[in-house]
Amino acid sequence: MTSRISRARSRITSLLPARADLAEIRRDPRRDLLAGLTVAIVALPLALGFGVSSGLGAEAGLATAVVAGALAALFGGSNLQVSGPTGAMTVVLVPIVGKYGPTGVLTVGLMAGVMLMALAALKAGRYMQYIPAPVVEGFTLGIACVIGLQQIPNALGVPKPEGDRVLVVTWRAVQEFAKSPNWTAVGLAVAVAALMLIGARWRPTVPFSILAVIAATVVAQAAGLDAAKPIGDLPSGLPAPSLAFLDLGSLGTLLAPAVAVAALAALESLLSASVADGMTVGQQHDPDRELFGQGLANIAAPMFGGVPATGAIARTAVNVRTGASSRLAALTHAAVLAVIVFAAAPLVSKIPLAALAGVLLATAIRMVEVGSLKAMAKATRSDALILVLTAAATLALDLVYAVVIGLAVAGALALRAVAKQARFDQVPLDRGDHSAEEHALLAEHIVAYRIDGPLFFAAAHRFLLELTEVADVRVVILRMSRVSTMDATGALVLKDAVQKLRRRGVTVLASGIRPGQRRVLDSVGALDLLRPEGREYATTPEAIRAARDHLETAGVLPALPVQRPRTAGTATEEALR
Repeated sequence: MTSRISRARSRITSLLPARADLAEIRRDPRRDLLAGLTVAIVALPLALGFGVSSGLGAEAGLATAVVAGALAALFGGSNLQVSGPTGAMTVVLVPIVGKYGPTGVLTVGLMAGVMLMALAALKAGRYMQYIPAPVVEGFTLGIACVIGLQQIPNALGVPKPEGDRVLVVTWRAVQEFAKSPNWTAVGLAVAVAALMLIGARWRPTVPFSILAVIAATVVAQAAGLDAAKPIGDLPSGLPAPSLAFLDLGSLGTLLAPAVAVAALAALESLLSASVADGMTVGQQHDPDRELFGQGLANIAAPMFGGVPATGAIARTAVNVRTGASSRLAALTHAAVLAVIVFAAAPLVSKIPLAALAGVLLATAIRMVEVGSLKAMAKATRSDALILVLTAAATLALDLVYAVVIGLAVAGALALRAVAKQARFDQVPLDRGDHSAEEHALLAEHIVAYRIDGPLFFAAAHRFLLELTEVADVRVVILRMSRVSTMDATGALVLKDAVQKLRRRGVTVLASGIRPGQRRVLDSVGALDLLRPEGREYATTPEAIRAARDHLETAGVLPALPVQRPRTAGTATEEALR
């Protein structure tokens, strides 16, 4: 009992901030403060834009960036991760808002936070590394397309049409724009997006997103552009934490959306943390602690009216590139945004929605890594297929279904590739024991099959077809020492093959069965077909001698002179195992 308590305490302690985090913060605070300020400038228009896109408003995006950003930075498993509202999460939240309303989104965020903490306790973070690269690339491409399409209504200056399918909403927005064009909104959105994209190539270190938004706001106010609809009034501060939105009776209904949000938060956060590790030397995130920090952040954010949060790849990349080395940078980013919420809410409220749409359009375009997509498409046909299917599913269905479909296709193709490695080859018998004439006679009645590689459900039926088609033989020897793995399906198919051969009067012998294979074969009764007549042997030479004895007894082979047995371990013996 004491040891269990000790292990539990150790597990909890490993998920909490440690002295090493404080030591990292003290190493170069000036550099981290500057990096945090830069990230905050980049994050402000994104937080506002994703809050608006989610359907809960700009204030929800700011609350998430401040509250979730601070808690995830403090308790997360990466020194460099920056968290907040993201485009991928917005894609999931839009249909939830449409179906369950704002309170439903807050409840879903809270439930997802609890699930993330449970995943951390179960040490599930390490399993995220097994997601194939084509799934991640297709997922990212699909998200970029969805984010871009979500901005079309605001970029065209039309009210957002009804619907939760982004393609339908986009088409309706275009139709509405055709009836009453708003070229002012289009001009602002295009100008902001163009300035961001061109500026990023010209001066990558300059935060052109905030400069473009400021310029668009000044132009809209100075020129009195009524068609450039602004964000609207924002509260001068964060609301008091509250659970008034929580309806216990709706928890069952919201379970499926909460699982989707938790899965996406885990996937995107761990992917972002891995990207940060790859951009630095010596940094290594703790995946379970990262899930714990994201869970805590998502429990707290809804209490302040915020949307679910994840690690943000773009903001994390900016954080790394500007020299961040500890959690202080991400904490500074949250603190700067908090100051903006309290001090500059009236100014922020005047930002045109079209300008924010331009920021997110540019963000979506920059998410698409053309070089990575080309490389993945050229790698193998399987990789290209997985990428396209995942991207299409992201666009047509939702993100969680897209990942599931991508993983399912990737798994099926991987199994197909592994199954192709299985070989069932007829091999020559040992010529050393017999003369050429005797060996020819032996070969006419005995055939040996060597099974190489995995014998499992994806390869077993091909084995059955090949084995049961042998003709003009009296004895079949199955050499199984090179079987790498076997499942119940493989064992059942092997049993079926032995039964079919025995019905034709063919004697089946086996050699080299390993202990692990023996358990599987015994569980389905396959060994029972061999044991009664002693037809299972440790080595192939023993099986050959038994086959000869069987044929001599049956009168098929003449009795041969007794051969001096070879010592175990010779080259020939080893080759025939």
